Amino acid sequence: MDRLRHFPISFLAVCLGLIGFTLAWQKAEHVLQLPFSLWRPLGWFTLVVIVLVLGLYLLKLVRYPREVRAEFQHPIKMNFFPILAKLFLIGSLVLLAVAPALSKQLWWAGVITQFAFGMIIMSAWIRHDKFEVHHLNPSWFIPVVGNVIIPIAGVKHFNPELSWFFFSVGLFWWLVLMSIVMNRIIFHRPIPQKLIPTLFILFAPPVIGFIALTKLMGGPTPGANMLYYFGLFLFLLILTQLPVFLKLKFNLPWWAYSFPLDALAIASFLMAEISGLAFFHWLSWGVFLLLNLVIVLLLVLTLRAIGRRDLCVEEEG
Repeated sequence: MDRLRHFPISFLAVCLGLIGFTLAWQKAEHVLQLPFSLWRPLGWFTLVVIVLVLGLYLLKLVRYPREVRAEFQHPIKMNFFPILAKLFLIGSLVLLAVAPALSKQLWWAGVITQFAFGMIIMSAWIRHDKFEVHHLNPSWFIPVVGNVIIPIAGVKHFNPELSWFFFSVGLFWWLVLMSIVMNRIIFHRPIPQKLIPTLFILFAPPVIGFIALTKLMGGPTPGANMLYYFGLFLFLLILTQLPVFLKLKFNLPWWAYSFPLDALAIASFLMAEISGLAFFHWLSWGVFLLLNLVIVLLLVLTLRAIGRRDLCVEEEG
């Protein structure tokens, strides 16, 4: 039971990486015309992981409500709670073509959950007495980026004005956070070693924004393309830090590698589809292969860490 007390909300990042991986495989099979299908078994596996993680965290909520409250009030850990909304929203995308009624229900659940967490967390940002510059890191994008995911399925499920509302909120909050996060990275002390993988989150909002704006406009636009290219640039910039990433000891923040790569792979497939250029075809293949390698590595390292009882332990300091 003591391990349950220390079961972290950041385990939701595992669920997010896997459900995004499922969507990436679905998109790959469609765009690349693959002769086999893996997204359905991946989806069932992801569902089992989500149920297990949420079940354990609900049990923690019942038995250790004080610890859950402490996580929700923590300046960094609080940003992982809105991942729940993203699980609904991406699940809606996975089911959009195969179960549209269920997709719509999941989408509404995601919209409501995203709005609720967004209002609570952003209100905490505005009026607080505990946040310091050293608390800031790219995980602060998590409560914001869910707004940008909403339009992707939203254009199919409801009046597009609601999707425009959330897209606008997400886009402008991303611009604000991007400015202050870069200020923190450049002019203040380095991000703690444990949180360095969260740098991958930097390129997730613009590439998701590219997908969302393309769906909202019914096709490619210069503004959407600018978002994709900026996200691609950030990805390449972050790859220059590869020697730093290779020296890190594994921990749950490593799963921050997964969802941004999911998003970049899906965005690259879309770019290849709408542009017809061979460059984006090969780029999407490259990102997709990298994504598969990263997911396999993360699963192996996570299972090994669980076996060694390295996770769900009391944090130092």
